[in-house]
Order: sequence, then structure tokens, then C-alpha cells
Amino acid sequence: MKFSYKFLESFFDKKIIPPKKLAELLTMHSFEVSEVEKIGKDWLLDIEVLPNRAGDCFSHLGIAREISVLTGIPLKKEYLKKVRFTKEFGGIEGFFGLKIKHKWACPRYSAGVIKGLKVKESPQWLKERLITCGQKPINNIVDATNYVMLETGQPLHAFDLEKIEDKKIIVRFAKEGERIITLDNREFALNSEVLVIADEKGPMAIAGIKGGKGPEIGKKTKDIVLEAAHFNPQLIRRASRQLNLRTDASVRFEHGVAPEFTEYALERAMDLIVKLAGGKMVKKIADFYPQKRIGKRVKLNLASLNSLIGIRIPEKTVKEILKRLGFSFRSAEKNKKILQIEVPFWRMDISIPQDITEEVARVYGYNRLPRVFPLSVLVPPERNFDIFWENKAKDILKEAGFFEVYNYSFVSEKEKKILKEADLFELENPISKEFKYLRKSLIAGLLKNVQQNQKNFSQIKIFELGKVFLKEKGKVKEKRMLSGAIMGNAFYELKGVIDVLFNKMGVADPWYDEYQPTPEQSPLEIWQREKSAEIKVDNKEVGFLGQISPKMLKELKIEKEVALFQIDFDEFSKMVSEEKVYQPISRYPSAVRDIAVLTPRFTKVEEVLNKIETAGGALLVDVDLFDIYEGENLPEGKKNLAFHLIFQAPDRTLSPKELNLLQDKIIKTLEENPEWEVRR
Repeated sequence: MKFSYKFLESFFDKKIIPPKKLAELLTMHSFEVSEVEKIGKDWLLDIEVLPNRAGDCFSHLGIAREISVLTGIPLKKEYLKKVRFTKEFGGIEGFFGLKIKHKWACPRYSAGVIKGLKVKESPQWLKERLITCGQKPINNIVDATNYVMLETGQPLHAFDLEKIEDKKIIVRFAKEGERIITLDNREFALNSEVLVIADEKGPMAIAGIKGGKGPEIGKKTKDIVLEAAHFNPQLIRRASRQLNLRTDASVRFEHGVAPEFTEYALERAMDLIVKLAGGKMVKKIADFYPQKRIGKRVKLNLASLNSLIGIRIPEKTVKEILKRLGFSFRSAEKNKKILQIEVPFWRMDISIPQDITEEVARVYGYNRLPRVFPLSVLVPPERNFDIFWENKAKDILKEAGFFEVYNYSFVSEKEKKILKEADLFELENPISKEFKYLRKSLIAGLLKNVQQNQKNFSQIKIFELGKVFLKEKGKVKEKRMLSGAIMGNAFYELKGVIDVLFNKMGVADPWYDEYQPTPEQSPLEIWQREKSAEIKVDNKEVGFLGQISPKMLKELKIEKEVALFQIDFDEFSKMVSEEKVYQPISRYPSAVRDIAVLTPRFTKVEEVLNKIETAGGALLVDVDLFDIYEGENLPEGKKNLAFHLIFQAPDRTLSPKELNLLQDKIIKTLEENPEWEVRR
């Protein structure tokens, strides 16, 4: 907001501090001055006023008050009292009629009439001040209204009285399709949300924003109606945005102008116009103000003020600051340390004791407050392990290249049928047919994500950790599930991700058993039997992983293969641990041997693993199932299990002879079962 130094200086009988020092002073007390520039004989100060102070400090009078408070130099007496001027005519009722259709949209409307004036060029001093503040001089009438707006913060507008149809001023909302040509020759289409000042013919001005061409002030104007109104800030803001029309007036109205300013600014403007253009003022102004604003009162506890600021400011100093700010006060009857404060009408930002405390601290000077470390006991919050382990699991999967997704907790009728999911809770009032049932797994959402994104991405790795809803004795039971999917033939890659997840979460020795589809899934196979497995810890199942069957992918219109896992996170989180067991890393190399075992189709992987681990002993440090094959070139009813056997000794390098003996021992142990055959 641009301010004229000479304009500010005119509010005082004494000289104020130089422009640059004034900028420094204002900056120290919550006003940032971004520019100080000499323009002719004047200085321009570009002051950034915080939004809460717009009501009083979007004006030279408001900034002058601040200067008075901060420097102790009093304002001229004429700026501290109501304006008085000589009135030449009597009875405004005979000049125009006033009708306000919506009191909430225009709570106050003040207007006065001046007759017999002469429109001409403004004097040089007035033009210079307007130019400094970024205004373009037009004529003495318009310039006077702009000058008083810059002075008080209250926008005003003048109409040529002779051009008002039937001498009636109506404040109303525009009719749909009504149009107006503004003073800058732009045409606007209005709607029923835009407030206008109109006569019997049509809109004369867009309320609070811009005047119209119809009753504009011209060289032949002799009689004028001058208005100063208070409009609803939300209406002005909305209309300004709809019309893409932002003016000095709309900026002030948007932020809020005290309704008490209308009469004050109107009389100042009328007085100035008579001095500049001659003419005679009608004795009485029209003032529509049906519901006067009640002045705000705030109780201030001086002890609380000092406690909040952090130092003790003498009571005398506090009261002196409050007086300089324009507050009036008296002590409470029972406690002299509590002040009953009356807030001046222009301080619309003051509502609670903390607001007044901030004002006292600001004027006293933040730079005078000592720097003291706060004394407080910092008690760390108790760790929420549910959130802790959720975040850790998410971080591990993100590090593995997965993206987290969030899906709705609902499934549609179509998804229910495709996935053959039974015992779903049906919602009584679903928001759409796509959200008819509560989900009992995360699978449907992840498959839908893959289906919707397959054309845009060559690689998809996603996971979700969320709640599912199961039936238990007829009631809803919520359970957390962790599920992930990879687009592609990635069964073994996903198995490796799960191994990493379990390892980093402190869950030891997960193993994989053959997954058996439930009866309700059997009519439409969800998983490929040769690439599906239950995830177990000890003998407890915590989840499963598998490759989605081609039939299911076709039903879901997914073009590429998809591997997916799901883990019961509630059960899994009971097994996790932050404890780490240190085991020294062997300095000697490991050796890997592969072995394939042909078994009956329904043999569990667990049985084969147990035999291998028992026979391998301490030198067999790890066994990894890397393939399950059922298909061509195998005897009917058989499947092939392929394992990596990893051997390592802590104190030596194993010789080929030792490795052969260990492998032979494992083969011999496996072939003790007549139905098993180690393939060589």
C-alpha cells in the first residue's frame, strides 16, 4: 500500500522523523516498509500492512495514529474529533429517495448533497499527493473523494444528481443478465450475486467496486450526491473475483471497514469539495443505519499480560500505551489489577485479552524483551507401537521400490462376484453402486489399481496397509492387512521382498507352504497353483503370496501377469522385534549347490525343507525354494521343487569333498521316502 510522507506529516502540528527513519521505526513494530522513494518534493513509502490491520491502516490516518503512538507526537486536534461544517440548505428529503433492499448486504449507507458546485482541475498539492499514492488525478470532485479514501480508508463515490432517474437511489442485487458500463469504459454482465447501486433505470455502480458511466461527474455537473457506505466484505470479495475487477475500493471493503467511518468520511469529503469546487451543502445527510454496532469491551488481567509477555511491564506504562492506542479503560470494582477496556471502533482486529497484550508488547518494543530460554519439562510421548511398526513396514517397502496406494474400503457387486468373496457386509445406504460392500481383503483394490494404470506404466509396484472388515459372530471385526502387487511374472521377486520385510522387522525364519484355495474360490481359480504359497512363521500362517491366474486376469481385463501378497498385519505385528542378535560374518566364502526333488503333487514344501535342514546340519546356513513346477514332461500327479542350498563354515573354506559328502547325505535322506525322487 502506497503512502505519501507529506500526507502523513499533515496530520501533525510538529515535524515527524525523516522518511527513512520512519520506515525503520514502522518495521520494528510489525509494519514492513518495502520501498522508500523520493517523488518530486514528496516521499513514497510502500508499507505492507498485515491483513488484521487493514481495517484501520489501509489509510493515512491509521498510519498517522501508529506514528503518534510510536513517537509520542500528538495528532492535530481536528483529526481527533467529529468534523463540523456549515450547512446551507435544509431538508435532504426533497432531493433524492433512498431504498436499501437487503440490510445484511449494506448495513450502513450515508449520503449527502452539494448544489451549485463547479467541476474543474484540482489544485497542484492535491494532484501531487494522489500521484505519489498511485492515483490518477481526474477532476476536483473525484480527486476529493479519492483523497478522503486515502485519508480515512473509507471509499466514497459521487453521482451527478441530475442524471439519477426519478431521483431514487436503490441498493439491491443485480438482475440476471443486467449489464453496466463502468467509468473506464468496460462492459460487465452481472448476476444475482453482485450488489449494485441503482436508480429506477438500472445499475449506476457496482457496489463497493466501481462506478458506472451513467451518472458520472462531468464538466457540466452542478449538483452531486456523495455516498459513503458499509458493505458486507464477503459479497464484495466474491463479486470482485467473479468480475475479475479489483480496485482500491474493493480491496478496502474486502478486508473490512468500520461502519462508523461512513459519516465521518462523508462530512470530511463534503467539506473538502466545497473548498475546492464551491457550492452549498444540504443541511442534513441521509444515514441508513438500522442496527448500530455495539462497541467491544475486553477484560484485561495485568498479571496475565505480564505472564504472557514474559517480563513485568509497569502498570503505569501499560495504561499509557493503551491511552496512546486510543483505548479507554477503568479498573474493575473488585480487583484493580483487572481493567475493563473499551476498544475504539477503528480497531476491528481486537477481540480478546491476548490481542491487547500483543499491542502492549508491540508498542513497548519486541527488541526490549530479554532473550530467556523457556523453563519447561519435556516429556516424550509414549510410543505408539501400532503406528511405529506400520511406518517401518511402509518404509521398507518404499525402499524396495514400491509406491503406497490408498483405496476406498468398499467393493462393488461386480468385484464381489469376480473374486467370489462371501460374507461381505452390505451397506444400508451406499454412496454409489461401486461402494456397496465393506471389503474383506485388499486384493480387489490393488488389482483395480493395476488395471487402471497398466497402459501408462511399464512397471507397477504398489502396496497398501489398511483395514478390512470380517464377520465374527454376526458382528464386524476390523483387521489391519498389508498387501502388495507387482505387474509381471514376479512370484519369486515378491518372495524376496517378503524375506527382506520379515528380516528387517525382526521376524526370524519365515517359510512357505503350498497354498490351498478355499472351497468358495475353487469354481474360479484366483491363484496359479504352481506359483502360490502360504507365508508361515513357526507353524502359524500370517499371509500368502501368489501369481494371479490367467482366468482371473481376463475377468478383470488385466493384460499382463500380476503377483500379489497379503499379510495379516495384526498377527505379524505381534511377532516383530527391535532386538538384533549379533552373529559374526564368516571370513570364508559360501558355496551354493542346487537340488531338485520330484514329489507327489500334494506334498508340503515344509516336509521337504525339514528333511534338508536336518540332514545338512550346522554347515547348511540357508535353504531357498526358488521354483515349483507342475506341467509338461513330469509324471502325472507329480511336481518339481527346486532349492538353493547354501553351505558355509565359520572357520574354514569348505572343500569340494566336504560339499559332496553333505549333498549326498541330504539326497540319501530325501530318498528314504519312496515317493520322492532327487533329480540328477
